[in-house]
Amino acid sequence: MKAVRFDHYGGVDVLDVREVEDPVAGPGRVLVAVKAAGINPGEIPIREGVFQERWPATFPSGEGTDLAGVVQAVGEGVAAFTAGDEVLGWTEERASHAELVATRSGSLRQRARRARGPGAGLPRRCLAQSQLPVLAA
Repeated sequence: MKAVRFDHYGGVDVLDVREVEDPVAGPGRVLVAVKAAGINPGEIPIREGVFQERWPATFPSGEGTDLAGVVQAVGEGVAAFTAGDEVLGWTEERASHAELVATRSGSLRQRARRARGPGAGLPRRCLAQSQLPVLAA
């Protein structure tokens, strides 16, 4: 699989996309096919080495904690998820910028099942006819 890795502290120029071994869903863990990943502002100084005394990187290191994706497999003892579940969550291994992530089941949540399309994110209480002109303004 492909994943973002770096071998020493620095700016974005130290990041590479590499072929690495696929992670596995060990006991208590879930394997997720990542569809979207994020980076928190605090992770940038970690990559730059600013916080290396508090949060040292082990090289080669990955990047990213936040993720959204689809469960591919679950490890022993995981009952909350099954293959095909859409999930949101994070990984503590700085590894979300990858095609696959194996993370603790407790760091994932089922994606909310909601309507899709225009206006799907609007709460129902805002859709009263008297409120529509306010939303359009």
